[in-house]
Amino acid sequence: MIVKKLNDTIGTEAEVISNNWTSRRLLLKKDGMGFSLHDTIIRAGTTTPIHYQNHLEAVYCIEGKGRVQLVDSGEVFEIEAGTVYALDKNDKHLLSADVDMRMVCVFNPPVVGTEVHDENGVYPAILD
Repeated sequence: MIVKKLNDTIGTEAEVISNNWTSRRLLLKKDGMGFSLHDTIIRAGTTTPIHYQNHLEAVYCIEGKGRVQLVDSGEVFEIEAGTVYALDKNDKHLLSADVDMRMVCVFNPPVVGTEVHDENGVYPAILD
């Protein structure tokens, strides 16, 4: 059994901080679950271009308000607590926060924990 606490990730290498977001990575590839699980804060007033070419992602908003826009179609979806969205087609998207949003994110394949978005919003595929 794996048991972890969010507070135990804060200030460690499992907490990855960027200009627009902070991701506390609770389960990683090394945990052997076949997915990774993150508690992520998207900062108010930011828009982040994202394109997970190497991962599928499901996101559940537990706090805050914002929107996700699909780049190719321009379609916009409002996000608030209780909303889930799944990027099941490696969708290129923009994630915008009106107020801080707290998101629970699941990635398949799992991330190793050091990933950050590159200039195209992509997490690299790390095959260690």
